[in-house]
Parts: sequence; C-alpha cells; structure tokens
Amino acid sequence: MSYSTEPITTSEPLRSHRKRRPSVKIVLLIWVMLIGAGVTAAYFYSDYMKQSMLEQLDSRLQAKTEIMQADYSLQLAALTEQVEQLQSKVEAFNELLNFTKDNASDKTDNSNKLYSQLDDVKNQLAKLQKQMELLK
Repeated sequence: MSYSTEPITTSEPLRSHRKRRPSVKIVLLIWVMLIGAGVTAAYFYSDYMKQSMLEQLDSRLQAKTEIMQADYSLQLAALTEQVEQLQSKVEAFNELLNFTKDNASDKTDNSNKLYSQLDDVKNQLAKLQKQMELLK
C-alpha cells in the first residue's frame, strides 16, 4: 500500500461547516430588527386606537349636544309662549283695572280683586322670566 506524502487539508470541510451556521452577529441583528419592528407597530397601533376612540367620543358628544340644543330650544319656545300669554293677560288686566277705576264707586270692591289678580299674574311672569334666564 502506498501512502501519499501530501498533507491532508482539513480546512475545506471546516469552512463548509462554518458556512452552514449563521453568524451570531446576523442573528442578533435580525432579533433587534424584529424587536424594533414590533415596537414601531405597537406605537402606530396605539396611535390608531387613540384616534379611533377620540373620533367615537367626538361623534357621541356631537349627538348629545344636538339633542340638548333641541331640547333647550323647545323649552325656550314653550317658556316664551307662556311669557307672551301672561303678558297679554297683564295688559288685559291693566285695561280692566283702568276701566274699573273710571267707573268705581265707594260701594264696590272690584279694584282690590283686580289688583290681587294683577299681582298674581306679575308673580307668575317673574317666575317664568327667572326660568328663562336659567335656561339661557
């Protein structure tokens, strides 16, 4: 048997073996990139969720505000109508009072009744005006 005198080079199989395994630097770089991508995605998703929640809250507040404005308008219209009715009653009582003053005699006590009715109407008018001020 003849043996060759040339040295056996074992460097080639080691190199091929090294090429099969990824280096530690590449693995760490990939992990850092994945972690960075995850953090960035989480940030953008939380920003998106925050904007979505703000839009929902804004739409709810707009709807409630419109409902409150409509209710306020109805109440204000009703109070305005009541004030106008009371104002017309006050004017009618004033005319009646002036008429009774002109035709009053010492025997009748109609003027006192008219004054008390007029005072009641004025009190109701003042109460309604306070309610209107509270609504404003």
